[in-house]
Amino acid sequence: MTLGHNLTMLVLALDTTTRAGSVAFGRDGEVVEAFVGDLLLPHAERLPADIIRLLRRHGVTPSDVDVFAVAIGPGSFTGLRIGIATIQGLAFASSRPVVGVSALEALAHAALGAGPPWPVPRVGVWMDAQREEVFSAVYERVEGDNPAHLRTVDEPAVGDPRSMALRWHGLAAGAWFPVVGDGAVRYRDVLAGVAGSSVHVIEPPPLAPSIAVIAEARARTGEGGPPHAIRPLYIRRPDAELARDRHRKGGS
Repeated sequence: MTLGHNLTMLVLALDTTTRAGSVAFGRDGEVVEAFVGDLLLPHAERLPADIIRLLRRHGVTPSDVDVFAVAIGPGSFTGLRIGIATIQGLAFASSRPVVGVSALEALAHAALGAGPPWPVPRVGVWMDAQREEVFSAVYERVEGDNPAHLRTVDEPAVGDPRSMALRWHGLAAGAWFPVVGDGAVRYRDVLAGVAGSSVHVIEPPPLAPSIAVIAEARARTGEGGPPHAIRPLYIRRPDAELARDRHRKGGS
């Protein structure tokens, strides 16, 4: 369903790709309120209560929300499943569409839209994937287009930081772009070593506000879908699948 540009739209966005995660409530392209979750409580204990409390503060119920949005990954497998299931449940109950947003794209959007006052057309993303690896991608602005729309320059991938940095060195062509995310913070020395000088590293901001903005822009052009159509973006296969494959090979 395509929603007209002149219609008021309420958006509820959720991110559970990190331990804290975040929730945001938006109206007509503006984030009304957002907050980061309690690190001491797992997502399963906080949701959907955090969402309901946020909406109540603004006199809104889940059935008033026009579009639900959720980070689809990459990130913690358990966190992703809980976040997606929570949003699917609310959307099913309210008969509303859901927009899934990559956490990598949300990080890039946040960095490009709310970074320092210098204009940066391109940004890299490094999320800590554990096991001495990072989830990575590169995005850039699309001139004259919707500010929520970013073009993918380097597709989402997972690998060791040095290999990723070496591949990006050619992409940067001697003029390194900023890199955002907890992976960039953790491996900033690797970035600098490959680049030959310091690379501007941006601390990861809460993702729910950017997810809300991206989701509304997509929903207005008909990109929202039914709740059951949302699928996680793992990039790296779950441990259970890898273990099953190893078991099969060992038994063959």
